[in-house]
Amino acid sequence: MAMAPVFLFLFIQDDIVWRGISLVVFAVAAITDYFDGYYARIYEVESDFGVFLDPLADKFLTFAGFVCLPFLDPGQFPWWAVGLIVLRDVIITVLRIFTDRKGITLETRYMAKVKTAIQMGFLYVALLFGFFLLIPGGMSDFAITVYSMNIFFWGMMGVVAITLYSGIEYLVVNRHLLTSTTDK
Repeated sequence: MAMAPVFLFLFIQDDIVWRGISLVVFAVAAITDYFDGYYARIYEVESDFGVFLDPLADKFLTFAGFVCLPFLDPGQFPWWAVGLIVLRDVIITVLRIFTDRKGITLETRYMAKVKTAIQMGFLYVALLFGFFLLIPGGMSDFAITVYSMNIFFWGMMGVVAITLYSGIEYLVVNRHLLTSTTDK
């Protein structure tokens, strides 16, 4: 969680060195998040707090990444799309808090894990192209050419669709928790 604001601060500096360092921070945060959960499951050291905190850490990092994208090109990464992604994650986080207060641990859905992997991959590539824009010459020209083909716009639409689908899946699968009035 602590790496997300560091990444965001470095990325928005609009300087090739700081933006390059921000990509390393993003990658380290994403990789350590993955291995933290992986080893917790292998060594059976999972806790209810960890199960709650891990997706929250993912959200901090992805929010920071998605917030950067419209500053690169609002046509490719529209704010409304970022807003839908954030809204889905806020709703699911509120659902997690609600179920936690009822003494129920809401398990992470497989589709949510797929969503997170797709978001992280998309973000890294999109942010990398944001880095390329700062490199004079061929890399900048290449990034501008890719942007002109609207590849990132359609990728963003795919990420939004998967994100919303995973949120709807959570709500449908757990609808009984939302309508239940009995506390544990």
